[in-house]
Amino acid sequence: MQYGQVWDERDPNNAPIRLEEAIAEIARHDADVVHLQEVEQALPGGKQAQPPPNLRKILAALPGYHAHFAYPPADPRELPFGIGLAILSRTPLRETFAETLPSPAIEFEFYGEKKTPTDRLLIGATTDLAGRPVRLLNTHLLAFFMLKSDSRRHPEQRRRLAQHLSAAQSAGAAAILSGDFNVRDHVGLAAEYAAEGFSTVQTARVTWRRQPYVLDHIFHNSALRCVRHEVTPTPASDHHALTADFVWAD
Repeated sequence: MQYGQVWDERDPNNAPIRLEEAIAEIARHDADVVHLQEVEQALPGGKQAQPPPNLRKILAALPGYHAHFAYPPADPRELPFGIGLAILSRTPLRETFAETLPSPAIEFEFYGEKKTPTDRLLIGATTDLAGRPVRLLNTHLLAFFMLKSDSRRHPEQRRRLAQHLSAAQSAGAAAILSGDFNVRDHVGLAAEYAAEGFSTVQTARVTWRRQPYVLDHIFHNSALRCVRHEVTPTPASDHHALTADFVWAD
């Protein structure tokens, strides 16, 4: 949601912040579970607003949701974009965690200065849906393609996610992993996690406005069956909204 910055085709980098449009988009889908990326804006020097102001406004406007939120580790190298992940659920959350996903020291240039990327994040929680437990995982990986590199050359972040998928399978738990994976080769990503027993709900429709890539996914294991999914263009973000409905497979 890029901290509430809306999409402006004429000048996307300087589009206004209208958090109320992001809130309206979330409310429109009336979902039992919502995963959000880039909830807050990084502040100068890597400072992080506490308590997170956008999350507070979202929860105030959408009563009835429980929330788990985390920032990545505070880092003075952080660029002034969106940071922070949130899981919202109409049912209580437990077994919450946040895990840092280290980024490699790839040099890139930002407004004439040499930079290296900050670490990324995975958050998780368990909730009960229709009377059964479901493990919820939400992530936002580094966009290696924007650094003229590739996550296949630097696979650690993807590998860490695969470990969580493997653990869910070993435990026999229903599980969902979603987020912005920032992987251009979405077919390769889907095959990688299929080897762990997880399917993505769709690979056909582009989910990002800036370039025609399928960056956003909802992965699920065989305990759940997807009965509907939709990629919905929204002016509230530079990403489209990705939604899915699930039933128990048995």
